[in-house]
Amino acid sequence: MQNLSEQELVRRQKLEEISKVCNPYPSKFDRTHKISEARELEDNTKDVSIAGRVMFMRKMGKLSFVRIRDIESSIQLKIESDVLGEEKYEFFRKLIDTGDFIGVGGTIITTQTGEKSLSVESLEFLGKALRPLPEKFHGLTDTEMKYRQRYVDIIMNEDSRELFLGRSKFYYFLRNFMNDNGFLEVETPIIQTAVSGASAKPFFTHHNALDIDCNLRIAPECYLKECNAAGYDRVYEVAKCFRNEGMDPQHLQEFTQIEWYASYWDFEKNIEFFQKFMRKTAMYLKGTTQITVGDKTIDLGANWNRVNYVDALTKELGFEFINIEDAEELRSKIIESKKFSAADLEECASTAQLIDYCYKRLVRANIFEPTIMYNYPTVLKPLARHNDDNDKVVDVFQVIIAGSEICNAYSELVNPSIQRSNFEEQLKQKAQGDDETMDLDEDYLSAMEQGMPPISGLGVGIDRLMMLLYNAQSVRDVVLFPIMKRDE
Repeated sequence: MQNLSEQELVRRQKLEEISKVCNPYPSKFDRTHKISEARELEDNTKDVSIAGRVMFMRKMGKLSFVRIRDIESSIQLKIESDVLGEEKYEFFRKLIDTGDFIGVGGTIITTQTGEKSLSVESLEFLGKALRPLPEKFHGLTDTEMKYRQRYVDIIMNEDSRELFLGRSKFYYFLRNFMNDNGFLEVETPIIQTAVSGASAKPFFTHHNALDIDCNLRIAPECYLKECNAAGYDRVYEVAKCFRNEGMDPQHLQEFTQIEWYASYWDFEKNIEFFQKFMRKTAMYLKGTTQITVGDKTIDLGANWNRVNYVDALTKELGFEFINIEDAEELRSKIIESKKFSAADLEECASTAQLIDYCYKRLVRANIFEPTIMYNYPTVLKPLARHNDDNDKVVDVFQVIIAGSEICNAYSELVNPSIQRSNFEEQLKQKAQGDDETMDLDEDYLSAMEQGMPPISGLGVGIDRLMMLLYNAQSVRDVVLFPIMKRDE
């Protein structure tokens, strides 16, 4: 038996009373307008039918004022006994609560206080809220409740409505932008038979029908480049990806990203395209290229800085790390530099993990303005093209804003012999204890051996992009239903 509050008991009693008058769960309601559309109508527009959730009521004898809302907007209702009819008015006055859904019809007016309203001439009950809305639903004390009951969060919080409406609008913008620039959308497998496409710890599952162990996609990269090999000129995917790693304000194990790959581009062309993408995204969602991050303002329309990864990290460490191939030698040198202790580096098993650990704390963390970080060590990016002048680095860039990685992009490696060698090196790092390395993906190598054109690809996490544009402090703030630990 549910442990019900007094309010919940009263609402259930009202539901029983409503059932005697009408079906409390009707199958439909015919609207002529959404609330946002009704607000744009001229006064004296008649026969307007709208519907929404009751958010506020002020009942005053024969006259009441009510505010209803949907996801996009709200409007005031003026409900008069003389206009609606005494019987229907009493039904409304006694049995309808905040949180309930109603459908109303009537005439658009503007009240003496200048409020666009609907003068209600008909009313239908559409759904009972058996639980009352919270009086307050914000602040740190309610954070977990916001994530567990996102539906209540969106009902109560204007900021949350704006953010999630913005995310929905982003997908509309994204597909139009990509299609207008000659990209075709495809779908690639989520359940895969090789860990490839990025350096990350995967989720594993078992395919019963085939009796094989599989992994969930960590990135769609290799399949998308196989599309380039097949003849797709420009291709993209909005992809759910899964990485079985730690949780923090910028990481969830399930996340959404877009990856795109363009034949005949190099990474410099992708830099130009990504800047255009970011600026147009900001203009579409926010109406300006200026965004607020924390308590500071960043202008995505201004010139972006460029920083050489190898040079910046070499300066911070005080030695030439790029030529050190042995993980233990590199570890010793880092400890000698007094930048980090042995305990700090304990979980770094390979040279790639050691370099990445130092970079994120010594270089990336100190970048605020939009910055193009380029010239990455080869050991970090096994799917990227080696630089023509120095095979110790690859033609890669990432955009860093406010200490966060916003995108990851390459001139893609299309040489199958080098790719095989890189995969074999990944296996060596796996043997050293690095559980974020890739498998040797023979299917992908086969596609590469079939022949690939020059390609540049880019991936951007949509969750993190929404965090940036809406100044969110946690990735959970921008995901509708983030995974939560079960209540005991």
